[in-house]
Amino acid sequence: MRTKGRGEGTVDDGGRGSARGPAHRAGGRAGAQAGAVRDRGTIPVFLYHAVMEDPPSWIAEFTVTPKEFAAHLDAIVDSGRTPLTIGAVADHLTGRVPLPPRPVLLTFDDGFADLPGPTAEALAARSLPATAYLTTGAITPGGRSLLPPAPMMTLDRAAELERSGMEVGSHTVTHAQLDTLSAKALAYELRVSRSVLEDALGHPVRHLAYPHGYNSVKVRAMAADAGYETATAVRHALSSDRDEAYRIARLIVRRSHTVADVEAWLAGEGARVAPYRDGPKTVAWRWYRRARAAVRGPEFAG
Repeated sequence: MRTKGRGEGTVDDGGRGSARGPAHRAGGRAGAQAGAVRDRGTIPVFLYHAVMEDPPSWIAEFTVTPKEFAAHLDAIVDSGRTPLTIGAVADHLTGRVPLPPRPVLLTFDDGFADLPGPTAEALAARSLPATAYLTTGAITPGGRSLLPPAPMMTLDRAAELERSGMEVGSHTVTHAQLDTLSAKALAYELRVSRSVLEDALGHPVRHLAYPHGYNSVKVRAMAADAGYETATAVRHALSSDRDEAYRIARLIVRRSHTVADVEAWLAGEGARVAPYRDGPKTVAWRWYRRARAAVRGPEFAG
């Protein structure tokens, strides 16, 4: 992975991959063996939000049911890939530890109520580590965030996530579109969220996820200055061993995605491979959002 790169977030963060290949047709471990050559260098980084039966309408598109989630996890186990946390990727980027063959990562954004309970239990039952990025304003009693109402976990359960095998990272304070904020407001989002989590956990928090993937050259530089070692975006793309440390690509999991989609991504198919430059639509969307934020103020990234 690289530590610097051009371009920013993407306008099509939630796009759906649909390619099917031999790994999908073979299925299970046989498919994993068939895909071992094709997926060399690709790193699927899955992005989940809520895992529940009856989510609020605003997050329903990015919610999977517990049954679907279990099927996804079983496909990941059967793929033969090596599950890692973002911390392991950071260790690789700094030269401390090499990446194992065929890594895969599971990440969770926001901090919905299912996370420290049934979701953590499903992961632990399969010995799958994960990284949870928490929006501190949404999980702190009396806190303020731009997230619409939803059942959320509470900050006092963050340590419980770690005990279950999850790594905890920051997802800012309010879930604002970071690339539209002033330097002062951006510093607040980056530094206060990290400080709140560090106070709750008793150790440094090294990793950040940009709300809805929105970032820029300035945002990435300030994330590094704030002490983060990595930052994940979205891009709905496969990451790779050439990706950018402060814009690691993730695959956003929608309710319409199937186990076949998951198997295709695990085989290194069905999505672009980062890093790559932003297209004209992405750049135009960014400037539109910035102009709108200048009039309306900070807006929810979603």
